[in-house]
Formats: sequence, structure tokens, C-alpha cells
Amino acid sequence: MNPIGKVPVLETPDGPVFESNAIARYVTKLKPNNPLFGSSLIEYAQIEQWNDFSATEVDANIGRWLYPRLGYRVYIPAAEEAAVAALKRALGALNTHLACNTYLVGHLITLADIIMGCNLSIGFRMIMTKSFTKEFPHVERYFWTVVNQPNFCKILGEVKQAESIPAVQSKKPAQPEKPKAKEEPKKEVKKEEPSRVEEEAAPKPKAKNPLDLLPPSKMILDDWKRLYSNTKTNFREVAVKGFWDMYDPEGYSLWFCDYKYNDENTVSFVTLNKVGGFLQRMDLVRKYAFGKMLIVGSEAPFKVQGLWLFRGKEIPKFVMEEVYDMELYEWKEVDINDEAQKERVSQMIEDHEPFEGEALLDAKCFK
Repeated sequence: MNPIGKVPVLETPDGPVFESNAIARYVTKLKPNNPLFGSSLIEYAQIEQWNDFSATEVDANIGRWLYPRLGYRVYIPAAEEAAVAALKRALGALNTHLACNTYLVGHLITLADIIMGCNLSIGFRMIMTKSFTKEFPHVERYFWTVVNQPNFCKILGEVKQAESIPAVQSKKPAQPEKPKAKEEPKKEVKKEEPSRVEEEAAPKPKAKNPLDLLPPSKMILDDWKRLYSNTKTNFREVAVKGFWDMYDPEGYSLWFCDYKYNDENTVSFVTLNKVGGFLQRMDLVRKYAFGKMLIVGSEAPFKVQGLWLFRGKEIPKFVMEEVYDMELYEWKEVDINDEAQKERVSQMIEDHEPFEGEALLDAKCFK
């Protein structure tokens, strides 16, 4: 076991392994030629470099900031200031790397992303508020992309960002023990019977989504999604026409979105992954929305433009609050009385190419 009695420790048939990163390497090596170690010697070395960076620059400085505030270490303001400055320096370097890389090494998740994602999750959940992380937008995008992968969700569950920095919990010095008074026989105290009301209290019903409380709409969203998915030929005549026949402007609203930072979209696969991560994070509104995201252009920088159909006459408030990507886009409600805007909607549903005079790199659908 660990020679100084700490955890985690992994018991194996050949003996124990301690320290988180060593355990992670051991488990990864159990599968021969595991792609989590990259596809070449240089990728393996780069994965290890980021593992070291994650441990010494990210995890260590999050701990130096967080643990004194929780009372696990002595709180010293100057030490906290140094830890925060060091963490910002590390996140700044990470942000620069992720500006043109979806993941830390290569085009797929590796052990480096697993370790970095877990270390960052402590900071995001416990102390790194939105006002702190907004300086590092590429780190934010990377983190939410990683932790929303299905295999991460199985272990970490839903990750929510800290809303405030924990208050300092001062450690109280141990009090000297007082001499014990002579014990007297305790009087038997009659226990109060628990209230039947308390025993039978039912769990509170789950609050309804505000969108479920809207007046009924003649547009059945699932019918539209089925029509979209099942139409293989004559798409404009069948699916697009069907959409306008179904559309209910009293029960739904249409929105264009344009990415604010298209000049950053210089690498095609990074741009595609950025959009894919956005759609993953929109899963909370799948029951109430349909979307098309177009990546436009035959060469960099690529434009990201979208069309969204939402239940209700405005963008749902819980989406604006929960999906951080929303603020990365300019949103404009579609005026369906404007024939030009209506035609643009039709073209986006259809993946019409060329779109506004440019080729499509890709088109993604949220349904």
C-alpha cells in the first residue's frame, strides 16, 4: 500500500500501485496498443508532458487556492494570491494551445485529456467561477467538450460550475480536555414518537419545465423531426414545404445565430468539434427544439451559422443560463413575413449549396 498511508491505492494481482497518474497509466496499459497513449512515440511523449503539466501547474495550484479556504490547510492571503497567479499563468498557456487544438494531443481524446479533465473538474465545480474562467474561452470550450463525453458522464455525472468562491474556513485550535465529571446514572428520557406527518411526508414533485406549461401548439415537433429524417428525395418539395405547413408562430419561434469569433476558425476539424460540442451541450432542450448548424466556406477562416426552432416565443431562459456557448453567438429572431429571411430558413433546413455564394464544409442537425 501507500508507504505514507494516503489514497488512492490500486490493488493489483502483482501488488499495489499508488498515486493517481501512476494508477491511470497502469489501467491504460492493461489494453495493448491502447489509443489513449497516442499513435506514435512523439504523441506518447506529448501525452506524458501534459500529464506532468496537469499535475504540477493545474492540479497543484487549484489545491493551493481551494484547500486553505476549506480549512484543510492554513489560509495565508499572500500564498493564495501566488496560487491564483500561477493558476492563471497555467490556464493562459493551456488556452493558447487549445486555440488551434480540440484536444491536448492529436485529434482524439487521450490519457492526457482524461487527467486534465478530472483535474479541471475540481476547479470548475469548487472554486473557478464563470467570472474567473471567462478569461480562458478555449479552456472553457475544451473542458465542457471533455466532461460531456458519454464515458465521462458515467463517472462524473452532471458537472455544474461553481457560482461562488468558498468562504475561508478558519481552523480552530484544539481545546485542552476538561477533567471528566463524575458520571451519574442517566435518567431515562422518554423518546418522542416521530410525527406521522413526518413519516408519511411524500417527496416533493419535480418542478415542471416552463415550456410544458405553455398553451398547446398545432405544431407537433416530433412529427416535424420524423418528416425531416425520413425524407430522402424531393427534400424541398416534401420536407421544407411540410415544415412551413406545420410551423406555428404562436407556439414556436425561429432564430438565426452567427458565431461571434469566426476569425478564430482557422482549422477545419477544430471548428467542426467546436460545433459538435455546442450541440452536445444543447441536449437539455432536445425535447423542445430543432437546429441546423452550417460550417460555411471552402477555406479558412470558416463561418459558423445556425438556425434554431424553439418552443415558445423566445429562447428558453434555462438554455441561456445553462449552455455557455449561447453567448458566443449573435442571435436574431426570424421575421417570417420577410420572404428573404423565410427563403434563408428553407435553404438552411435543406443544406442548400452554395449557401449565400459559398461552399459548405459541413452541416449538422440537432433533432
